[in-house]
Amino acid sequence: MARTASGEISGSRDGKIAVWRGIPYAATTGGPNRFRLPQPPQPWTGVRECTTFGDVAPQSPGFVPVDGSLRMGEDCLWLNVWAPAAPKDDHRPVLVWLHGGAYCLGTAAQAIYDGKRLAETGDVIVVTVNYRLGALGFLDLSSLGEEFTPNLGLHDQIAALRWVRDNIAAFGGDPGNVTLFGESSGAGCVTALLTSPLSAGLFHRAIAQSPPATTVFGPERAAVVAKRYLELLDITPDQATELLTMPMERIITAAGTLLDEVPLREPGRLAAAPVVDGNLLPAYPSERFQQGRSHRVPLLIGTNKDEASLFRLFRSPIMPVTPDAVNAMLRGVAADHPGLSPERLAEIASAYESSTPRGALTMSTDAAFRMPAHWVADAHSAHSPTWMYRFDHATPMLKAARVGAGHATELPYVFGNFGSFDYDPTFWLGGRKAAQDVSGRMMRRWLAFAGYGVPAAIDGSKHWPPYSAATRRTLVIDTVDRVIDDPDKDRNTIWGDDVVGFY
Repeated sequence: MARTASGEISGSRDGKIAVWRGIPYAATTGGPNRFRLPQPPQPWTGVRECTTFGDVAPQSPGFVPVDGSLRMGEDCLWLNVWAPAAPKDDHRPVLVWLHGGAYCLGTAAQAIYDGKRLAETGDVIVVTVNYRLGALGFLDLSSLGEEFTPNLGLHDQIAALRWVRDNIAAFGGDPGNVTLFGESSGAGCVTALLTSPLSAGLFHRAIAQSPPATTVFGPERAAVVAKRYLELLDITPDQATELLTMPMERIITAAGTLLDEVPLREPGRLAAAPVVDGNLLPAYPSERFQQGRSHRVPLLIGTNKDEASLFRLFRSPIMPVTPDAVNAMLRGVAADHPGLSPERLAEIASAYESSTPRGALTMSTDAAFRMPAHWVADAHSAHSPTWMYRFDHATPMLKAARVGAGHATELPYVFGNFGSFDYDPTFWLGGRKAAQDVSGRMMRRWLAFAGYGVPAAIDGSKHWPPYSAATRRTLVIDTVDRVIDDPDKDRNTIWGDDVVGFY
Protein backbone atom coordinates (compact mmCIF):
# COMPACT_ATOMS: atom_id res chain seq x y z
CA MET A 1 0.00 0.00 0.00
CA ALA A 2 1.12 3.58 -0.66
CA ARG A 3 -0.56 6.96 -0.40
CA THR A 4 -0.14 9.40 -3.29
CA ALA A 5 -1.43 12.95 -3.60
CA SER A 6 -4.35 11.63 -5.67
CA GLY A 7 -5.32 8.75 -3.38
CA GLU A 8 -4.26 5.44 -1.90
CA ILE A 9 -2.94 2.64 -4.14
CA SER A 10 -2.18 -1.04 -3.74
CA GLY A 11 0.56 -2.95 -5.52
CA SER A 12 1.93 -6.48 -5.34
CA ARG A 13 4.99 -8.27 -3.97
CA ASP A 14 7.62 -9.85 -6.21
CA GLY A 15 10.02 -11.53 -3.78
CA LYS A 16 11.72 -8.77 -1.78
CA ILE A 17 10.42 -6.04 -4.09
CA ALA A 18 7.09 -4.23 -3.99
CA VAL A 19 5.82 -3.17 -7.42
CA TRP A 20 3.05 -0.82 -8.50
CA ARG A 21 2.10 -0.70 -12.19
CA GLY A 22 0.05 1.84 -14.09
CA ILE A 23 0.00 4.65 -11.48
CA PRO A 24 -1.51 7.74 -13.18
CA TYR A 25 0.74 10.80 -12.96
CA ALA A 26 -1.63 12.84 -15.12
CA ALA A 27 -5.18 12.67 -16.45
CA THR A 28 -6.13 10.75 -19.59
CA THR A 29 -5.12 12.43 -22.86
CA GLY A 30 -8.44 11.38 -24.39
CA GLY A 31 -11.25 13.77 -25.28
CA PRO A 32 -10.40 17.46 -24.91
CA ASN A 33 -6.92 16.65 -23.49
CA ARG A 34 -5.58 15.06 -26.68
CA PHE A 35 -3.21 17.89 -27.66
CA ARG A 36 -3.18 19.70 -24.32
CA LEU A 37 -0.46 19.93 -21.71
CA PRO A 38 -0.68 17.06 -19.19
CA GLN A 39 -3.48 17.75 -16.70
CA PRO A 40 -3.50 16.67 -13.02
CA PRO A 41 -4.86 13.16 -12.43
CA GLN A 42 -8.42 12.86 -11.13
CA PRO A 43 -8.31 12.06 -7.39
CA TRP A 44 -10.04 8.87 -6.22
CA THR A 45 -11.54 7.57 -3.02
CA GLY A 46 -10.83 4.15 -1.59
CA VAL A 47 -7.86 2.08 -2.73
CA ARG A 48 -6.92 2.01 -6.41
CA GLU A 49 -5.40 -1.29 -7.51
CA CYS A 50 -2.14 -0.72 -9.42
CA THR A 51 -1.09 -4.21 -10.46
CA THR A 52 -1.44 -3.99 -14.28
CA PHE A 53 0.05 -1.69 -16.88
CA GLY A 54 -1.99 1.18 -18.28
CA ASP A 55 -2.63 1.92 -21.95
CA VAL A 56 0.31 1.82 -24.35
CA ALA A 57 0.63 5.23 -26.03
CA PRO A 58 -1.03 5.10 -29.49
CA GLN A 59 1.55 4.06 -32.13
CA SER A 60 1.95 2.20 -35.40
CA PRO A 61 3.53 -1.26 -35.43
CA GLY A 62 7.32 -1.01 -35.55
CA PHE A 63 10.58 -2.79 -34.76
CA VAL A 64 10.20 -2.23 -30.99
CA PRO A 65 8.75 -5.43 -29.48
CA VAL A 66 5.51 -4.68 -27.59
CA ASP A 67 3.55 -7.51 -25.92
CA GLY A 68 0.42 -8.16 -27.96
CA SER A 69 -1.65 -8.56 -24.77
CA LEU A 70 -1.19 -4.86 -23.89
CA ARG A 71 -3.96 -2.49 -24.86
CA MET A 72 -3.40 0.76 -26.72
CA GLY A 73 -5.24 3.91 -25.75
CA GLU A 74 -5.13 7.56 -24.79
CA ASP A 75 -5.10 6.99 -21.02
CA CYS A 76 -1.36 6.53 -21.35
CA LEU A 77 0.20 8.89 -18.79
CA TRP A 78 1.20 6.44 -16.09
CA LEU A 79 4.34 5.10 -14.45
CA ASN A 80 5.57 2.01 -12.62
CA VAL A 81 7.44 1.87 -9.31
CA TRP A 82 9.70 -0.90 -7.98
CA ALA A 83 10.80 -0.49 -4.36
CA PRO A 84 12.46 -2.77 -1.80
CA ALA A 85 9.71 -3.93 0.57
CA ALA A 86 11.93 -3.84 3.67
CA PRO A 87 11.66 -0.56 5.61
CA LYS A 88 14.75 1.63 5.87
CA ASP A 89 15.64 4.52 8.16
CA ASP A 90 16.72 6.85 5.37
CA HIS A 91 15.21 7.35 1.92
CA ARG A 92 16.58 5.44 -1.06
CA PRO A 93 18.01 6.86 -4.31
CA VAL A 94 15.50 7.04 -7.19
CA LEU A 95 16.13 6.16 -10.86
CA VAL A 96 13.55 7.41 -13.40
CA TRP A 97 13.66 5.66 -16.81
CA LEU A 98 12.61 7.12 -20.19
CA HIS A 99 12.23 4.37 -22.81
CA GLY A 100 13.47 4.68 -26.39
CA GLY A 101 11.79 4.05 -29.73
CA ALA A 102 12.59 6.89 -32.19
CA TYR A 103 10.10 9.20 -30.38
CA CYS A 104 7.25 7.16 -31.88
CA LEU A 105 7.45 3.59 -30.53
CA GLY A 106 7.71 1.63 -27.28
CA THR A 107 6.25 1.66 -23.77
CA ALA A 108 7.24 1.47 -20.12
CA ALA A 109 5.47 -1.91 -20.10
CA GLN A 110 8.21 -3.67 -22.11
CA ALA A 111 9.62 -6.62 -20.17
CA ILE A 112 13.22 -5.47 -20.75
CA TYR A 113 12.51 -2.46 -18.49
CA ASP A 114 11.31 -4.47 -15.50
CA GLY A 115 12.98 -2.72 -12.57
CA LYS A 116 13.02 -5.59 -10.08
CA ARG A 117 16.67 -6.64 -10.42
CA LEU A 118 17.96 -3.08 -10.46
CA ALA A 119 15.92 -2.18 -7.35
CA GLU A 120 17.05 -5.35 -5.57
CA THR A 121 20.74 -5.10 -6.52
CA GLY A 122 21.12 -1.45 -5.54
CA ASP A 123 18.51 -1.07 -2.79
CA VAL A 124 17.00 1.75 -4.86
CA ILE A 125 13.61 2.87 -6.20
CA VAL A 126 13.12 2.39 -9.96
CA VAL A 127 10.43 4.34 -11.82
CA THR A 128 9.62 3.76 -15.52
CA VAL A 129 7.57 6.40 -17.35
CA ASN A 130 4.99 6.01 -20.12
CA TYR A 131 4.45 9.15 -22.23
CA ARG A 132 2.87 10.34 -25.49
CA LEU A 133 4.66 9.39 -28.70
CA GLY A 134 4.66 10.15 -32.41
CA ALA A 135 1.90 12.41 -33.70
CA LEU A 136 0.54 12.94 -30.18
CA GLY A 137 3.84 13.53 -28.36
CA PHE A 138 6.57 14.67 -30.75
CA LEU A 139 4.93 16.02 -33.90
CA ASP A 140 4.80 19.80 -33.51
CA LEU A 141 1.44 20.93 -34.89
CA SER A 142 1.52 24.36 -33.23
CA SER A 143 1.87 26.04 -36.65
CA LEU A 144 -1.71 24.86 -37.35
CA GLY A 145 -3.33 26.71 -34.47
CA GLU A 146 -3.19 27.55 -30.78
CA GLU A 147 -5.05 24.32 -29.94
CA PHE A 148 -1.78 22.44 -30.46
CA THR A 149 1.20 22.47 -28.06
CA PRO A 150 4.71 21.38 -29.12
CA ASN A 151 6.87 18.91 -27.18
CA LEU A 152 3.96 17.21 -25.41
CA GLY A 153 6.05 14.07 -24.84
CA LEU A 154 8.66 16.15 -22.99
CA HIS A 155 5.92 17.95 -21.02
CA ASP A 156 4.60 14.52 -20.00
CA GLN A 157 8.04 13.52 -18.75
CA ILE A 158 8.33 16.73 -16.72
CA ALA A 159 4.89 16.02 -15.22
CA ALA A 160 6.14 12.54 -14.25
CA LEU A 161 9.27 14.04 -12.64
CA ARG A 162 7.05 16.44 -10.66
CA TRP A 163 4.96 13.45 -9.57
CA VAL A 164 8.18 11.76 -8.38
CA ARG A 165 9.20 14.90 -6.49
CA ASP A 166 5.82 15.10 -4.73
CA ASN A 167 5.07 11.41 -4.14
CA ILE A 168 8.16 9.20 -4.15
CA ALA A 169 8.80 9.58 -0.41
CA ALA A 170 5.65 7.50 0.15
CA PHE A 171 7.48 4.61 -1.56
CA GLY A 172 10.66 5.09 0.47
CA GLY A 173 12.41 7.20 -2.20
CA ASP A 174 14.48 10.35 -1.78
CA PRO A 175 13.00 13.22 -3.85
CA GLY A 176 16.34 15.00 -3.43
CA ASN A 177 18.31 12.22 -5.15
CA VAL A 178 16.71 11.46 -8.51
CA THR A 179 18.67 10.11 -11.49
CA LEU A 180 17.03 10.57 -14.89
CA PHE A 181 18.18 7.90 -17.33
CA GLY A 182 17.14 6.77 -20.79
CA GLU A 183 18.25 5.13 -24.02
CA SER A 184 18.03 6.17 -27.70
CA SER A 185 15.18 8.70 -28.07
CA GLY A 186 14.68 8.37 -24.30
CA ALA A 187 18.30 9.53 -23.92
CA GLY A 188 17.59 12.30 -26.45
CA CYS A 189 14.86 13.41 -24.04
CA VAL A 190 17.41 13.31 -21.20
CA THR A 191 19.84 15.57 -23.08
CA ALA A 192 16.98 17.90 -24.08
CA LEU A 193 15.71 18.11 -20.48
CA LEU A 194 19.26 18.82 -19.31
CA THR A 195 18.88 22.17 -21.13
CA SER A 196 15.24 22.97 -20.30
CA PRO A 197 14.42 25.67 -17.73
CA LEU A 198 11.19 23.78 -16.93
CA SER A 199 13.04 20.71 -15.61
CA ALA A 200 15.44 22.58 -13.31
CA GLY A 201 15.71 20.91 -9.91
CA LEU A 202 13.59 17.88 -10.86
CA PHE A 203 16.58 15.53 -11.22
CA HIS A 204 20.06 15.53 -9.74
CA ARG A 205 22.03 13.20 -12.00
CA ALA A 206 21.58 12.10 -15.63
CA ILE A 207 22.48 9.03 -17.70
CA ALA A 208 22.17 9.19 -21.50
CA GLN A 209 22.64 5.88 -23.35
CA SER A 210 23.07 6.40 -27.11
CA PRO A 211 21.42 9.84 -27.26
CA PRO A 212 20.51 11.34 -30.68
CA ALA A 213 21.29 14.65 -28.99
CA THR A 214 21.44 16.75 -32.16
CA THR A 215 18.16 15.48 -33.63
CA VAL A 216 16.04 18.47 -32.59
CA PHE A 217 14.02 20.57 -35.03
CA GLY A 218 13.47 24.28 -35.44
CA PRO A 219 9.91 25.62 -35.81
CA GLU A 220 10.28 26.10 -39.59
CA ARG A 221 11.20 22.47 -40.10
CA ALA A 222 8.37 21.37 -37.78
CA ALA A 223 5.85 23.42 -39.79
CA VAL A 224 6.90 21.67 -43.03
CA VAL A 225 6.39 18.25 -41.41
CA ALA A 226 3.00 19.34 -39.96
CA LYS A 227 1.84 20.46 -43.42
CA ARG A 228 2.82 17.09 -44.90
CA TYR A 229 0.96 15.31 -42.10
CA LEU A 230 -2.25 17.14 -43.03
CA GLU A 231 -1.75 16.13 -46.67
CA LEU A 232 -1.54 12.49 -45.62
CA LEU A 233 -4.76 12.95 -43.62
CA ASP A 234 -6.32 14.62 -46.68
CA ILE A 235 -7.38 17.70 -44.76
CA THR A 236 -6.52 21.40 -45.21
CA PRO A 237 -4.89 23.65 -42.60
CA ASP A 238 -8.21 25.30 -41.82
CA GLN A 239 -9.59 21.84 -41.00
CA ALA A 240 -6.75 21.09 -38.55
CA THR A 241 -9.08 21.23 -35.54
CA GLU A 242 -10.62 17.98 -36.80
CA LEU A 243 -7.55 16.32 -35.25
CA LEU A 244 -9.02 17.05 -31.83
CA THR A 245 -11.87 14.59 -32.39
CA MET A 246 -10.60 12.43 -35.25
CA PRO A 247 -10.68 8.64 -34.70
CA MET A 248 -7.34 7.52 -33.26
CA GLU A 249 -6.89 4.85 -35.94
CA ARG A 250 -6.79 7.52 -38.64
CA ILE A 251 -4.27 9.65 -36.69
CA ILE A 252 -1.98 6.64 -36.16
CA THR A 253 -2.17 5.37 -39.74
CA ALA A 254 -1.18 8.73 -41.24
CA ALA A 255 1.55 9.14 -38.62
CA GLY A 256 2.95 5.70 -39.48
CA THR A 257 3.19 6.68 -43.15
CA LEU A 258 4.88 9.98 -42.25
CA LEU A 259 7.33 8.36 -39.82
CA ASP A 260 8.52 5.98 -42.55
CA GLU A 261 8.42 8.52 -45.37
CA VAL A 262 10.58 11.29 -43.90
CA PRO A 263 13.76 9.25 -43.23
CA LEU A 264 13.45 7.60 -46.66
CA ARG A 265 13.19 10.97 -48.40
CA GLU A 266 15.77 12.67 -46.19
CA PRO A 267 18.15 10.08 -44.73
CA GLY A 268 19.29 10.91 -41.22
CA ARG A 269 16.13 12.81 -40.30
CA LEU A 270 13.16 11.69 -38.23
CA ALA A 271 9.59 12.91 -38.66
CA ALA A 272 8.96 13.30 -34.93
CA ALA A 273 11.47 14.79 -32.48
CA PRO A 274 11.80 17.50 -29.83
CA VAL A 275 11.36 21.04 -31.19
CA VAL A 276 12.82 24.43 -30.25
CA ASP A 277 9.65 26.11 -28.97
CA GLY A 278 11.07 29.08 -27.05
CA ASN A 279 9.63 27.73 -23.81
CA LEU A 280 10.49 24.18 -22.82
CA LEU A 281 13.43 24.32 -25.25
CA PRO A 282 14.52 27.96 -25.60
CA ALA A 283 17.20 27.00 -28.18
CA TYR A 284 18.74 23.90 -29.72
CA PRO A 285 20.04 21.76 -26.82
CA SER A 286 23.41 21.51 -28.59
CA GLU A 287 23.66 25.33 -28.45
CA ARG A 288 22.66 25.43 -24.78
CA PHE A 289 25.34 22.84 -23.98
CA GLN A 290 27.94 24.84 -25.93
CA GLN A 291 26.95 27.99 -24.03
CA GLY A 292 27.40 26.21 -20.68
CA ARG A 293 23.67 26.43 -19.96
CA SER A 294 22.95 22.77 -19.20
CA HIS A 295 21.87 21.93 -15.64
CA ARG A 296 24.75 21.53 -13.19
CA VAL A 297 24.33 17.81 -12.52
CA PRO A 298 26.72 14.86 -12.92
CA LEU A 299 26.33 13.13 -16.31
CA LEU A 300 27.11 9.60 -17.46
CA ILE A 301 26.92 9.32 -21.25
CA GLY A 302 27.99 6.90 -23.97
CA THR A 303 27.20 4.89 -27.06
CA ASN A 304 27.54 1.35 -28.41
CA LYS A 305 30.36 0.45 -30.77
CA ASP A 306 28.12 -0.81 -33.60
CA GLU A 307 24.96 1.29 -33.22
CA ALA A 308 23.80 1.19 -36.86
CA SER A 309 24.06 -2.58 -37.36
CA LEU A 310 20.67 -3.26 -35.77
CA PHE A 311 18.89 -0.96 -38.20
CA ARG A 312 20.43 -2.85 -41.11
CA LEU A 313 19.29 -6.14 -39.58
CA PHE A 314 15.68 -4.93 -39.20
CA ARG A 315 15.76 -3.07 -42.55
CA SER A 316 14.48 -0.05 -40.66
CA PRO A 317 14.31 3.24 -42.59
CA ILE A 318 14.95 5.21 -39.39
CA MET A 319 18.73 5.21 -39.92
CA PRO A 320 20.63 5.35 -43.22
CA VAL A 321 22.74 2.20 -43.49
CA THR A 322 23.56 1.92 -47.22
CA PRO A 323 26.26 3.93 -49.03
CA ASP A 324 23.62 5.74 -51.14
CA ALA A 325 21.54 6.70 -48.09
CA VAL A 326 24.57 7.81 -46.09
CA ASN A 327 25.85 9.99 -48.92
CA ALA A 328 22.37 11.49 -49.29
CA MET A 329 22.50 12.21 -45.54
CA LEU A 330 25.83 14.00 -46.03
CA ARG A 331 24.34 16.15 -48.79
CA GLY A 332 21.44 17.04 -46.48
CA VAL A 333 23.84 17.98 -43.69
CA ALA A 334 25.72 20.21 -46.14
CA ALA A 335 22.49 22.00 -47.11
CA ASP A 336 21.72 22.68 -43.43
CA HIS A 337 25.25 23.82 -42.57
CA PRO A 338 26.50 26.28 -45.23
CA GLY A 339 29.74 26.62 -43.25
CA LEU A 340 30.65 23.03 -44.14
CA SER A 341 32.69 23.34 -47.33
CA PRO A 342 32.50 20.71 -50.09
CA GLU A 343 36.16 19.93 -49.30
CA ARG A 344 35.33 19.24 -45.66
CA LEU A 345 32.45 16.95 -46.63
CA ALA A 346 34.69 15.10 -49.05
CA GLU A 347 37.23 14.64 -46.23
CA ILE A 348 34.55 13.17 -43.94
CA ALA A 349 33.24 10.84 -46.67
CA SER A 350 36.71 9.61 -47.62
CA ALA A 351 37.71 9.07 -43.98
CA TYR A 352 34.83 6.62 -43.60
CA GLU A 353 35.04 5.11 -47.07
CA SER A 354 31.31 5.84 -47.11
CA SER A 355 30.95 4.16 -50.50
CA THR A 356 31.45 0.78 -48.77
CA PRO A 357 28.77 -0.95 -46.66
CA ARG A 358 30.99 -1.06 -43.56
CA GLY A 359 32.04 2.57 -43.93
CA ALA A 360 28.41 3.63 -44.36
CA LEU A 361 27.40 1.87 -41.13
CA THR A 362 30.25 3.48 -39.20
CA MET A 363 29.41 6.94 -40.48
CA SER A 364 25.73 6.48 -39.63
CA THR A 365 26.67 5.39 -36.09
CA ASP A 366 28.86 8.44 -35.63
CA ALA A 367 26.53 11.03 -37.14
CA ALA A 368 23.43 9.91 -35.23
CA PHE A 369 24.83 8.88 -31.85
CA ARG A 370 28.57 8.87 -31.16
CA MET A 371 29.55 12.40 -32.17
CA PRO A 372 26.44 13.98 -30.57
CA ALA A 373 27.33 12.20 -27.31
CA HIS A 374 30.90 13.54 -27.53
CA TRP A 375 29.77 17.09 -28.28
CA VAL A 376 27.45 16.97 -25.25
CA ALA A 377 30.18 15.51 -23.02
CA ASP A 378 32.79 18.02 -24.22
CA ALA A 379 30.54 20.95 -23.28
CA HIS A 380 28.95 19.57 -20.10
CA SER A 381 32.27 18.42 -18.63
CA ALA A 382 33.46 22.04 -18.64
CA HIS A 383 31.27 22.70 -15.60
CA SER A 384 29.95 19.37 -14.20
CA PRO A 385 31.40 15.90 -13.52
CA THR A 386 30.99 13.78 -16.66
CA TRP A 387 31.84 10.17 -17.53
CA MET A 388 31.94 8.67 -21.02
CA TYR A 389 31.63 4.99 -21.95
CA ARG A 390 31.64 2.91 -25.12
CA PHE A 391 29.80 -0.41 -24.92
CA ASP A 392 31.72 -2.99 -26.98
CA HIS A 393 30.49 -6.28 -25.53
CA ALA A 394 28.72 -8.72 -27.84
CA THR A 395 27.83 -12.39 -27.44
CA PRO A 396 29.20 -14.92 -29.96
CA MET A 397 25.75 -15.06 -31.62
CA LEU A 398 25.56 -11.28 -32.08
CA LYS A 399 29.07 -11.31 -33.54
CA ALA A 400 28.15 -14.13 -35.92
CA ALA A 401 25.03 -12.21 -37.01
CA ARG A 402 27.22 -9.13 -37.70
CA VAL A 403 25.27 -7.10 -35.14
CA GLY A 404 28.06 -6.83 -32.57
CA ALA A 405 27.39 -4.19 -29.93
CA GLY A 406 24.40 -2.86 -31.84
CA HIS A 407 21.91 -0.19 -30.82
CA ALA A 408 20.03 -1.06 -27.61
CA THR A 409 22.05 -4.24 -26.99
CA GLU A 410 23.25 -2.79 -23.66
CA LEU A 411 19.70 -2.65 -22.24
CA PRO A 412 19.57 -6.18 -20.75
CA TYR A 413 22.98 -5.52 -19.15
CA VAL A 414 21.78 -2.32 -17.43
CA PHE A 415 18.52 -3.84 -16.16
CA GLY A 416 19.91 -7.36 -15.59
CA ASN A 417 17.04 -8.80 -17.64
CA PHE A 418 18.38 -11.54 -19.89
CA GLY A 419 15.90 -13.94 -21.47
CA SER A 420 15.72 -17.64 -20.73
CA PHE A 421 17.80 -20.16 -22.67
CA ASP A 422 14.82 -20.95 -24.90
CA TYR A 423 13.80 -17.39 -25.62
CA ASP A 424 17.05 -15.43 -25.82
CA PRO A 425 18.69 -16.12 -29.19
CA THR A 426 21.65 -13.91 -28.28
CA PHE A 427 22.99 -16.84 -26.21
CA TRP A 428 22.43 -19.62 -28.77
CA LEU A 429 26.21 -19.79 -29.28
CA GLY A 430 27.02 -19.35 -25.59
CA GLY A 431 28.45 -16.37 -23.75
CA ARG A 432 25.88 -16.13 -20.93
CA LYS A 433 28.37 -16.16 -18.03
CA ALA A 434 30.57 -13.45 -19.58
CA ALA A 435 27.46 -11.36 -20.28
CA GLN A 436 26.27 -11.71 -16.69
CA ASP A 437 29.67 -10.61 -15.43
CA VAL A 438 29.57 -7.53 -17.68
CA SER A 439 26.00 -6.84 -16.56
CA GLY A 440 26.98 -7.06 -12.89
CA ARG A 441 29.71 -4.46 -13.36
CA MET A 442 27.47 -2.13 -15.37
CA MET A 443 24.62 -2.34 -12.87
CA ARG A 444 26.96 -1.63 -9.96
CA ARG A 445 28.46 1.37 -11.77
CA TRP A 446 25.05 2.79 -12.77
CA LEU A 447 23.76 2.25 -9.23
CA ALA A 448 26.81 3.84 -7.60
CA PHE A 449 26.34 6.83 -9.87
CA ALA A 450 22.68 7.07 -8.84
CA GLY A 451 23.56 6.78 -5.18
CA TYR A 452 26.67 8.91 -4.94
CA GLY A 453 27.19 10.72 -8.25
CA VAL A 454 30.32 8.68 -9.07
CA PRO A 455 30.16 5.47 -11.23
CA ALA A 456 32.56 3.46 -9.08
CA ALA A 457 31.93 -0.27 -8.83
CA ILE A 458 33.28 -1.03 -5.37
CA ASP A 459 34.34 -4.55 -6.29
CA GLY A 460 37.82 -4.16 -7.72
CA SER A 461 36.52 -3.12 -11.16
CA LYS A 462 38.59 -0.86 -13.37
CA HIS A 463 38.70 2.72 -12.06
CA TRP A 464 36.62 4.96 -14.33
CA PRO A 465 38.12 8.47 -14.36
CA PRO A 466 36.00 11.50 -15.31
CA TYR A 467 35.84 12.76 -18.88
CA SER A 468 37.30 16.00 -20.18
CA ALA A 469 37.40 17.47 -23.68
CA ALA A 470 41.21 17.51 -23.48
CA THR A 471 41.64 13.75 -22.96
CA ARG A 472 38.23 12.30 -23.90
CA ARG A 473 38.96 9.51 -21.41
CA THR A 474 36.46 6.69 -22.03
CA LEU A 475 35.57 3.43 -20.31
CA VAL A 476 35.38 0.70 -22.96
CA ILE A 477 32.96 -1.90 -21.56
CA ASP A 478 33.70 -5.45 -22.66
CA THR A 479 34.58 -8.85 -21.19
CA VAL A 480 37.49 -6.94 -19.66
CA ASP A 481 36.92 -3.21 -19.15
CA ARG A 482 39.58 -0.76 -20.34
CA VAL A 483 40.08 2.98 -19.94
CA ILE A 484 41.28 4.59 -23.17
CA ASP A 485 41.97 8.21 -24.04
CA ASP A 486 39.88 9.19 -27.07
CA PRO A 487 39.38 5.65 -28.45
CA ASP A 488 37.98 6.97 -31.77
CA LYS A 489 40.45 9.82 -32.14
CA ASP A 490 40.91 9.60 -35.92
CA ARG A 491 37.18 9.91 -36.63
CA ASN A 492 36.72 12.61 -33.97
CA THR A 493 39.41 14.70 -35.64
CA ILE A 494 37.64 14.49 -39.00
CA TRP A 495 34.37 15.88 -37.59
CA GLY A 496 36.08 18.60 -35.55
CA ASP A 497 34.54 20.59 -32.70
CA ASP A 498 31.67 22.26 -34.54
CA VAL A 499 28.35 20.59 -33.77
CA VAL A 500 26.60 19.17 -36.83
CA GLY A 501 22.91 18.48 -36.25
CA PHE A 502 19.81 17.33 -38.07
CA TYR A 503 17.73 20.48 -37.83
